[in-house]
Amino acid sequence: MRKTDAENSIKVQKYFSDCGVMSRRAAEEAIKKGLVRVNGEVVSEGERITPGVDLVEYNGVPVIPSADKKTYVLLNKPRGFVTTLSDEKGRRTVAELVASVGTRIYPVGRLDMDSDGLLLFTDDGELTNKLTHPRHEIPKIYHVTVSGKVSREKIDALSSPMIIDGYKILPVKTRVIDEGVSSSTLEMTLYEGRNRQIRKMCQQQNLKITRLCRVAIGNIRLGSLAVGKWRYLTPAEVAYLKES
Repeated sequence: MRKTDAENSIKVQKYFSDCGVMSRRAAEEAIKKGLVRVNGEVVSEGERITPGVDLVEYNGVPVIPSADKKTYVLLNKPRGFVTTLSDEKGRRTVAELVASVGTRIYPVGRLDMDSDGLLLFTDDGELTNKLTHPRHEIPKIYHVTVSGKVSREKIDALSSPMIIDGYKILPVKTRVIDEGVSSSTLEMTLYEGRNRQIRKMCQQQNLKITRLCRVAIGNIRLGSLAVGKWRYLTPAEVAYLKES
């Protein structure tokens, strides 16, 4: 009987998903059809394997983690989509927008349903942990459109440390980049991202947000990418994120 390392073992279908070969559901179907072998033996549903120890084959071809072939994607998220891979309320998710990538990738951080703009995806867990850590130093830049004109006093208040949900946030660099008769657009640069932080900041200053768009994460910018479309990050952009 084949032995597995119980502490480090995972289900076979999860291994297929982790390797980016197919979804767990598709892997379950392949197992039912007898197309999956572990160490030469046909496996059944629920079987567990130890990655790096057991040899997993699909249709006679070894399934090997592509650790050196991570995927990095930038999406221009539209409003009306939730930043999750599935939603119990039946709302549209960002997973729909990156399905054509062809491999299972995960959003890095969040943009709330009513916000739009730059959202990163990857299957690189190490990079995700780095970018979502509270102490990361890569700034996130937002363009925030509010009703009416914004006084100098309110700009100064937004740029100063504020108390949000009982927590003293880091200063947020804020400046007016466009001012019209009925609305103004602010550029706000965050070095931390607390839940709905910008919305709560503006609410404190009685500013009504009509649009909140993330336009950049550090040197990586949204540019002219169409709403709802995605592109791969360039090698230089990936290196920037890893080195920052």
